[in-house]
Amino acid sequence: MNEFDFNKMVSQSRQVILGSSASSFEKYENDGGLKEALIYMTIAAVLTGLLGLGGGLRGLISNIITTLIGFLAFVYLVYFVGKQQGGTGTLDQVAYTFSLFWAPVSVLFAAITLVLLITIVGILFIPIVAILALIANIYFAAIATK
Repeated sequence: MNEFDFNKMVSQSRQVILGSSASSFEKYENDGGLKEALIYMTIAAVLTGLLGLGGGLRGLISNIITTLIGFLAFVYLVYFVGKQQGGTGTLDQVAYTFSLFWAPVSVLFAAITLVLLITIVGILFIPIVAILALIANIYFAAIATK
């Protein structure tokens, strides 16, 4: 595995999101592992936390925790279910490829939530944004696990 390279991971994120095919994920599945995924996700969690400051200190902490815990829970769940179904992917591969979409989706939806929070009326749409973020993550996970 290579050393952590933030710019490389951002570029790979762009490619898997815009290309969104199983082959685009397969191209990068061995470029890193759980360590690199956790570093990338920690950076994303800090960004989502800063974007959550619209909700005060509680928003900061909540966004950081939910970004990291949500990512880890999803990765371990998919890995576990995949192994039960005869999947051949390693935990490192699942974590790395999932971080490539989870990090940017988390930051994007945190930014959208902040804008909605600022507009006051937009607060009504925050639950819809949360559902859309979940759908986006499930969509990319389905492609990544093929």
